[in-house]
Amino acid sequence: MPRSTPPSSPASKAAVPIAPKHTTDGAPSTPGRDGGVIAVTRALQVLEAFAVGESHLSLAELSRRCQLHKTTVLRLARTLALSGYLVQREDGDWRLGPAAGWLGARYKAGFDVQNVLEPVLRALTQATGESAAFYVREGNMRTCLVRVEGPQALRHHARMGEGLPLEKGSPGRVILAFSGEPGEDYEAIRRRGYHWSIGEREQGVATVSAPVFGRNWRLLGCVCISGPETRLPAARLQALAQTIMQAANQLSYALAGRAASTAAQAPGVWHP
Repeated sequence: MPRSTPPSSPASKAAVPIAPKHTTDGAPSTPGRDGGVIAVTRALQVLEAFAVGESHLSLAELSRRCQLHKTTVLRLARTLALSGYLVQREDGDWRLGPAAGWLGARYKAGFDVQNVLEPVLRALTQATGESAAFYVREGNMRTCLVRVEGPQALRHHARMGEGLPLEKGSPGRVILAFSGEPGEDYEAIRRRGYHWSIGEREQGVATVSAPVFGRNWRLLGCVCISGPETRLPAARLQALAQTIMQAANQLSYALAGRAASTAAQAPGVWHP
């Protein structure tokens, strides 16, 4: 335990505050106003600068995207490289390192992707003929954690790991509804246990989603199918809603470690 220090006497001189240390670009390296550590935040900025599909970035491009001086980015990159989160190539560019991959793998393992999510999504794809995905909430965004492509040549594509808005599209609205978002629209989603949308986030794209719960009815995310509006008009989405809810319930029981026969609650009913 930290040692306590005796209080100063009234006659003692007032303590002089120590000015925070500054980085080379003039910003303080002490905790920010929101309680976060600026150095850690900047290191994460460097990692997040890589877009999906980009294999490497130059120091200048990292500096531009992070809006930090090159010397600051270089120091951060070298520090991240010591732990394997970045690797410098022979041409001087930087790429994500193996530690970043292991971090993502451990994140996915928390949802038991290989043994639980993928088989259920694959079965859902076979049952509906459309692509199936599992979305989770990350702050004020939703992220596609796992996706199984449908058999159709024409299909909707969503990149895994890409942050998408919660307030647009059925997956985000389902997550908001079963996170307790107020409003009659969200009350209606909670009552029926699913939500469908057409062209809400992307023109011509139709989706229908249902929530997935863990132990004690803690919301884990939502399962969703998506495809072109030409194949998924409103009537078709309504007809597929029960199939989506059944898949969501199957995932809920599997991820919560309970068998479906022991469930005491009705499918699609939200219990805060």
